[in-house]
Order: sequence, then structure tokens, then C-alpha cells
Amino acid sequence: MKYISFAIPCYNSEDYMSKAIESILKGGEDVEIIIVNDGSTDKTKKIGKRYAEKYPSIVKLVNKENGGHGDAVNAGLRYATGKYFKVVDSDDWVDEKALHKLLDLVKGFVEADAAVDMVISNYVYEKVGMQHKKVVHYRNVLPQNQIFRWDDIGHFRLDQYILMHSVLYRTELLKLCQLELPKHTFYVDNIYVYYPLPHVRKMYYLDVDFYRYFIGREDQSVNEKVMISRIDQQIFVTKRMIGMYQMKMIPSKKLRRYMLNYLAIMMTVSSILCIRSKEKENLEKKVELWQYLKKKDYKTYLKIRYGILGQTMNLPGRSGRKVSSMAYSVARRLIGFN
Repeated sequence: MKYISFAIPCYNSEDYMSKAIESILKGGEDVEIIIVNDGSTDKTKKIGKRYAEKYPSIVKLVNKENGGHGDAVNAGLRYATGKYFKVVDSDDWVDEKALHKLLDLVKGFVEADAAVDMVISNYVYEKVGMQHKKVVHYRNVLPQNQIFRWDDIGHFRLDQYILMHSVLYRTELLKLCQLELPKHTFYVDNIYVYYPLPHVRKMYYLDVDFYRYFIGREDQSVNEKVMISRIDQQIFVTKRMIGMYQMKMIPSKKLRRYMLNYLAIMMTVSSILCIRSKEKENLEKKVELWQYLKKKDYKTYLKIRYGILGQTMNLPGRSGRKVSSMAYSVARRLIGFN
């Protein structure tokens, strides 16, 4: 039996994919590693084949036409046979000790026939040039050493939201809720985390620093210049998330608050990228995005627009945009992203 299926989307990842694979191989026969070669033109396919031949009972190689990160995740999920599913980007890796603790936890769930839908663990920003590594944990938000539900959660800080790095979903849940990420689109990891949330009933928080999130490559999708060049895709993902659910239909008040705040962050990121681009066309896209939210879910629009983040992103005039940009720069330094 495979307890966790790890999907590793790879596109021209020859320089760093081995580190990700080797870190997961420490899990032995309890894990399944699905290397998804997303139409690479370098040695990614060759490296993946070598691992699949060396570890035939652990590693699968899936070769497919280029469809982007989300489509590679879709492919990994289709081939997954493990009880739980985890995405590890090809330039990231996992901690060995934490991996074994996570596997022990999952084995316990399986043996007890406890259908825990989501396991959350900590992740570490492995940022180039930074001596102190920022760890994102959830000790002040989530109950520990117990299975819990949405009504048991606390209040998340802005730098504490559940990302793809921190979440492990039950494979069957993802398949039953028909998760399907859009092709040829960046930033779909937000959809991956957000869409299944109302389907989640039982959760568990394991306080270990499991996922190591590498930041530092100039071509990385979270690099600010790269994000500005892909602003249309950021807005597209934000709109998709807005259209997924009417907030009034979410039964749990605490989950509703969490999802609303997640949308507020997405609106903030999209807005600030439009502002920092300093292009008239992008400033118009920012206005249109807020109008889109207003039309789709008016009550949610009011809560986000007149919340702290919404007001900061919509200060009038050039001086207002300057203040918004400064606030973002301060937040970026404090939180430590890109």
C-alpha cells in the first residue's frame, strides 16, 4: 500500500529535480513518487526515466505534452494510488525526519479508518542569501494532537495562510470533488488549495517543518517582475476563485471567514501588481477586477473592498497608489515572500 503519492511537476528541471526526488525517496516503499515531465526540452525526461528504472516500485514517470504546472498536477492526481496526495515543486524538497512523522500519522489514520481529509504542516522559506529561514507554522491557529473541524480553528495572520506547501489532501477527496486545474496558467496553486476547502470535514495539524520552499531564481514565478509580466494570469486565477462559491452558501462561519480573507489577499496581490506596473492598461484591469467581484458577490465585495486590505489597495490618485505600493513593500519584507 502507498500511503502518500507525491507528484513532482517538472518542466526543464534537470538542474534541481534530483534534490526533490531524493528527499522523498527517504520514505521508501510507503511513498509513491510521480514525476510528471511536462513537455521538457532538456534532460528532465532522461533523469526521470533513470529514477523510474532504479526504483520501479516507488517512482512513476509520466511524459506528457506541455500544459503548465496545473495540468501537470492534474496528471499526477490521475496516476496517484496513495491514500494521500502531495505536490512538491521540482525546485523544492522535504525534510526527512518530518516525512517519517507524516507517514506514521497517515498510517494511523488508515489503520483506524479515520477519513481525515486534510493534513496541515509547516513550511520553510529557503530564500537565497537569507541566513535566518522563516518558518510558517499554525500553532496559534489550529488544535494540535487531535482531529478537528472548521469550527475549531482560530484566526489566521496574513503570513499564515494555508498554501500548497503546507497541505496534504486525501486523494479520494480531490478526485470526488473533481479538482481540475486550468492549463497553461501560473498561480493555480491557489485554486488547488482553495477549491477543495468546503469539501473538507476532518483535519489534523502536524507541527513539523516538512516542506522546504525555495525562493531565489530570477525566472521563478513568484519573482515580482515575472508576476507583473503575468498579471493577466494572476487576475484570471483570482476571478476563477471568486466564481467558485457564493460565500453565503458556506455553512461554517469560520471557514467562510477564512475563504473571504483568502480572496482578500488574492485581490490585494492582483491590485498591487497592477499598481506597481505603472501601466495605464493594468490600472484599468485593476478597476475591472473589483467590478467583477462586485457583480459576482456583492456582499463579499463590500466586506473586502471596505476592509483594511481593500481600502489600502484603492486609495485615490497617484499619491494613493504610492502609499499602496509602500504598504506592500513593508508587508513583503515582514512576511518574507518573493
